[in-house]
Amino acid sequence: MEFPVLETERLILNKIEEKDAAQFFDVMSRDTVTVYYGMDSLTYQEEAVEMIRSFEAVWSAKRGIRWAIRLKETDGFIGTIGLNNLNVKAKKAEVGYELHPDFWHQYYTQEANRAVLTYAFSELGLYRMGAVTFPENISSNRLLEKLGFTLEGRLRGYLHQRNQSHDAYVFSLLKPEWQKNLM
Repeated sequence: MEFPVLETERLILNKIEEKDAAQFFDVMSRDTVTVYYGMDSLTYQEEAVEMIRSFEAVWSAKRGIRWAIRLKETDGFIGTIGLNNLNVKAKKAEVGYELHPDFWHQYYTQEANRAVLTYAFSELGLYRMGAVTFPENISSNRLLEKLGFTLEGRLRGYLHQRNQSHDAYVFSLLKPEWQKNLM
């Protein structure tokens, strides 16, 4: 199957490749980005290459999709968005994303999420989309609610990062809810 390319008004979502490693490292080596990511910041560019290779392996195994988020105007790499724990047979996945801080508060993440959700529900035929966040990640939690997600609950000690366990919020969005939001 060919890698899906998604397009919005301002963005192109396409395959993240090893040539993107320096820009991906620039995003993922920042504590301001990874503080609520569920993993420690990257310290070496080779770690970014390894992550990109793991995205390719997950895509090849049909267990997930990770897109580069690029500005349509410049083709500049500004972050990634993906479907994690993809299970087409069970009709579910989880969405995850990160963006370079220079592009925060400009609605790029919302725009990219809308494209991915539309693809997941219409093209992949998924019924449930989940998201896992840190309770302290107010911006991401608000974004998910704006997109129509429902907070299902809190998982105690679910995420381990920086040598300690953290609680997590679990959100979900069902296909009929997404379709209703589009009207």
